[in-house]
Amino acid sequence: MIEPHAPAPPGTTPPWAGPARLPVRPGTGRILVLACVFVCAACGLVYELELVALATYLIGDSVTQASVVLSVMVFAMGIGSLAAKRLRRRSAAAFGALEAALALVGGCSAMALYAVFAWTGAWGGVWESAPRCLLVAFSLAIGLLIGAEVPLLMELIQRVRRQDAGGAVADLFAADYVGALVGGLAFPFLLLPWLGQLTGALLTGTVNVMAGGALVLGLFRGDLTRRARRLLLLANVAVLALLATAAVLVDDFERAARHAVYGEDVRVAVQSDVQEIVLTGGTDGRSLDLFLDGRLRVSGRDEHRYHEALVHPAMNGPHARVLILGGGDGLAAREVLRHPGVDHVDIVELDAEVVRLARRDPALAGLNGHVYGDPRIHVTTADAFDALRRMTPATYDVVVADLPDPGITASTKLYSREFYGLVRRVLTDDGRVLVHAGPVASRPRVFWTVDATMRAAGLHTVPFRVGGRASAFAAGPDRTTGASRAAHDWGFVLASPTPCPCLHQARLTADARAAERTRVVGVPVSTLAHPRY
Repeated sequence: MIEPHAPAPPGTTPPWAGPARLPVRPGTGRILVLACVFVCAACGLVYELELVALATYLIGDSVTQASVVLSVMVFAMGIGSLAAKRLRRRSAAAFGALEAALALVGGCSAMALYAVFAWTGAWGGVWESAPRCLLVAFSLAIGLLIGAEVPLLMELIQRVRRQDAGGAVADLFAADYVGALVGGLAFPFLLLPWLGQLTGALLTGTVNVMAGGALVLGLFRGDLTRRARRLLLLANVAVLALLATAAVLVDDFERAARHAVYGEDVRVAVQSDVQEIVLTGGTDGRSLDLFLDGRLRVSGRDEHRYHEALVHPAMNGPHARVLILGGGDGLAAREVLRHPGVDHVDIVELDAEVVRLARRDPALAGLNGHVYGDPRIHVTTADAFDALRRMTPATYDVVVADLPDPGITASTKLYSREFYGLVRRVLTDDGRVLVHAGPVASRPRVFWTVDATMRAAGLHTVPFRVGGRASAFAAGPDRTTGASRAAHDWGFVLASPTPCPCLHQARLTADARAAERTRVVGVPVSTLAHPRY
């Protein structure tokens, strides 16, 4: 609680806050304290971003995960600041112990969260929510520790050289905000691409404990008793040893966790600039599975049904020029090239690494029929939305949208009214677009939101569903705990700028009638400014 107290006279020094016995001049000591503030702020922001990034990958829905992490952490920082008031009498020792604890908790948070997801995520019951509970717990713990830093650092900087409170706060927060900027930029541009989430968090913890330990044991050692110095040194060494051991074992840990998630048949695991790509099976008669960021995107057991439904209904009509949005695995292109009269196929794929694997991996290249050796195939590495904005109007007879499910936050803009407006612009008057719109039975509202959004963009639509989905497991945000809860169908929407004959024929099919029985009326349209998925 916030404690009421009588205001002290201006300039009053607390009885415990006399000048510190420093081994350097006060000016140098002040710079060292502000340097520590800078480092601690950078480390604290890395911990926040690391939790958001890993939670988004493991749990899904980046907006929700970011909101949970940041709101819980900011709340905890306030509680930590209040709690630190009781530690001001022993500010140096308390700050050293706090930094050791923060380094241990923050540095190991990514491994702990990944471990719980990998080994308990499929148990069901109360364990299904274990990753979310652990995410909140780490956000709370890290926020408490970060919140306690500022009052203690304020006390230390005043002990180096007393100055007016406003000036001290300005210096402290300037160093803090600049450090946060550096940490925020270092995470996506250095730590994540070069070290990965697990090793990056461990390195951040190492820097954190070294900075805190060096400040207290080096600059404020005179404030500590001999016993306190020994205990703090022992704690710092123990934390460094634990972080170093984890860093040495992190590759083995990742392999074991990956096998726990994907099974023992992991053959390729690549972290591209966009996502994690995992291939399992594909040899000795075993089915090939392709996972992107933990989501099962292709299963050799049933992919033919999916890709036939995704492509063939749209090819009923002129199809000389075809655009495939997504589909870097080449499987949609395989179905397109089975139709005579195809002259040109453009594939717009966000991740060049997926295309590279589709070209060179024997199992995946064999599954797609080595389509990338066909001269009619042309690949562009780009975001589908941005690529559509640069295309010439009325260019394509057929557009195939082989994109991630609309329920995933990262793909929401690819199922917006603006996106379908761009698709309509690049289609010829009698062109067709076919969109994968997620499962119908388990998520009917999402499916019919796609249909409503396409109609709002001026397209005439025929929604339909295809059953026989064999894949009962999907990792990541789509992970299920049993076959009964897994999606057993796919939903598609065939559309055209005009009511062409192919749409009338499609309305008569059993697949279209099966989808119509699940219709949800009155669903709102999804836009960039107001996503509905």
